[in-house]
Amino acid sequence: MKKIAVVGAGISGLSMANYLEKHNIDYHIYERRKKEDLAGHGFLLPQEGIEYLSQIIDPKLLFNHGNFLKKYIQYSHKGKILAEKDLNDVFVISRHALINILTQNISPDKITYEKTLTYDEKGKLQLPDGTDIDSDIAIISDGSRSRIRREIFKNEKLRLVRENEIVNIIQNEKIAACIENNFMKFHLEEGGLTFGILKLSADSILWYSQFDSEKYKISEECSIGSLKKYMTELFKDWSPLVSSIIKESSYKNAHLWQVYELEELNPFYQDNVVFIGDAAHPLIPFTSQGVTSALKDSFTLTKHLIEEENTGEAFQKYEAERKPEIEVHIANGRALLNQFLLPLDQHSKNILPISYK
Repeated sequence: MKKIAVVGAGISGLSMANYLEKHNIDYHIYERRKKEDLAGHGFLLPQEGIEYLSQIIDPKLLFNHGNFLKKYIQYSHKGKILAEKDLNDVFVISRHALINILTQNISPDKITYEKTLTYDEKGKLQLPDGTDIDSDIAIISDGSRSRIRREIFKNEKLRLVRENEIVNIIQNEKIAACIENNFMKFHLEEGGLTFGILKLSADSILWYSQFDSEKYKISEECSIGSLKKYMTELFKDWSPLVSSIIKESSYKNAHLWQVYELEELNPFYQDNVVFIGDAAHPLIPFTSQGVTSALKDSFTLTKHLIEEENTGEAFQKYEAERKPEIEVHIANGRALLNQFLLPLDQHSKNILPISYK
């Protein structure tokens, strides 16, 4: 099997590495961030995502680091229950916990951190000092604003979505004890502002807030103190649970996410370069399908690399298999975004904020 360079050690890159490791395929991962970069972030995993993860990690290990959610409960911003729906095997886990689990199967000498790779006109990946990477295949998993994708598809149009998110984790046993294992989401009646709560463990809570970016302006350069002050003021009249979480949280590792999407999908590959996860197909976060899609990309690509002697054939079959489903999630994500911007009384009865194919 040919040598493979994987660019990006996030969920998609590490899941790809685990599938390659499982099949004894030679690879090396290059990550531009520090190993310790564990900003407050988390993921929802529907049943399908759990099934794909269970092929490369011990599910017992996974289940020890998160929670299964019983119900999705929709609230007004004051705390009145508006609707609820039972959840079937939907799991919540923090980003750093899932990354640590996926990293356990990877030998440290197969990951290089703090190296930003570029793609030159000759079709080679290069280290910052200009040295070519010795690889036959490059698997790119460097996120929704992939630099390498933009270097290859120079005419692509990436646009800001009318939604920003702040994601954070609070360690507070007292507040966590008041919360059941449900997916709780509070909505401003006028639309365009929500607050979601997901219990990770007996003492930790993942929370996130979604903003209409035209109404609520938050700079990426906003200081920790300024962000906390802004959030405290914005949510002061919401449910006491929401305001207490906002007030008691540290914002040191809060993640401000400015959401982008491609106007049109690029091909998922060119020559010896193939894209997976958000680098191939940025998904609006309302879908809650980012991790599952990355896992399915990794599984499908590995399968075709094993079955096909010709790399081009493998890439073509991978794209043909994955693209139709991704297009469904993109359409669902845009529909959920449009609903988010509307007042609550104009929302559809389908309340579940998870895209299914």
